[in-house]
Amino acid sequence: MRVAGGRLDTDPGRAQAQVPVGSEPIAGSEFDFRAARTIGGARLDDPFTDLERDSDGLAWARLTGADGRTVSLWCDESYSVLQLYTGDTLAPERQRRGLAAEPMTCPPNALQTGDGIVRLEPGDTFVGRWGVGID
Repeated sequence: MRVAGGRLDTDPGRAQAQVPVGSEPIAGSEFDFRAARTIGGARLDDPFTDLERDSDGLAWARLTGADGRTVSLWCDESYSVLQLYTGDTLAPERQRRGLAAEPMTCPPNALQTGDGIVRLEPGDTFVGRWGVGID
């Protein structure tokens, strides 16, 4: 997954609420997926930021399975955060059955903080594009 340069750190005391308390670079950390590697035992329920974009302005997350097939998610510049979730907090029979990837236009808790909120006046529109594919 070549995804991002940073992630939002959340309050461990409020892990269920995913309330961001700061940001940190991911270079060299357990959250650094900028070069292809296995997810392994990494527990992800994290908002990634500083999304790396290609020449078309798209950010990509790619996951290659044991069978060699790759699932890709892309999002345009309308999305500044990509939430990744391995499902470790689910019931045991549902844990780690896949990887959730959610493009977000604002960070968690944005309705409280106002960070990244898109406000539309009557008659205004907002368009964001994202997509998925399997190779």
